[in-house]
Amino acid sequence: MRWLDRLARREAPDVVAQMAAAYEAAGRNDYPAALEIWNALAHAGVARAQNNIGACFAEGLGVERDAALAVKWLALSAQAGDPVGQRNLAAAYFKGEGVEQEDYTRAAELYGAAADQGDAPAQDMLSWMLLEGEVMAPDYVEARRLAELAAAQGNAASMTRLGMIYHNALGVERDAHAAADWWRKAAMLGDADGQAMLGAAYHLGAGVARNPAVSFGWLLRARDGGSPLAGQFFDAVRAMLTPEERAEAERRAAEPLEAA
Repeated sequence: MRWLDRLARREAPDVVAQMAAAYEAAGRNDYPAALEIWNALAHAGVARAQNNIGACFAEGLGVERDAALAVKWLALSAQAGDPVGQRNLAAAYFKGEGVEQEDYTRAAELYGAAADQGDAPAQDMLSWMLLEGEVMAPDYVEARRLAELAAAQGNAASMTRLGMIYHNALGVERDAHAAADWWRKAAMLGDADGQAMLGAAYHLGAGVARNPAVSFGWLLRARDGGSPLAGQFFDAVRAMLTPEERAEAERRAAEPLEAA
């Protein structure tokens, strides 16, 4: 059977090179070229290529959007054990796109399969579902564990969620300092909700020293980033500042995050 090993070693670099070429084409928005490569690989059983074709049909990238066809390709990828395929198929069931109806239970199963393989976005989404009780009674301990795993991989949304878990004492003792620390980490990565909550923490003096000017700077970033949470505090904090303080906060909010 040594010839099989040699064959695998010879073909693997070729697959990697073809995938790299397809990603390069997609990176310059040449999805027809990328799909041509992925199509050949997908029919040869490469699960990630199957996922990528499914994602293109789901988003209408290089092809007409076709949710049902997207699900067919994503199902092949998921069945082959690709975590990204499992995660994207889970999203289809969660949204009810390309399937008969929304199926949160099936979505949770698929997110769980991807999460078990270390997929951070799947860990993040399953954490949210467990926290919100979308499928069953809320499981705060498991939701926190998954959020911590995703956060360790740099997932900013999970960092914001961990802040909420500590702020609202969901399965843990309330810890304003831990909440603010997690929100800062998420905020520095550009998560708008994390920025809003960090701004709220500075407004209230929760876990950090109260500072309306710093609060307003973070709320400005959060508002510009589209967070609905920023509006709860924005006007109240703005009214506390002098025109000079508002101008300084606006200047700082316009700087790169590294300078925040």
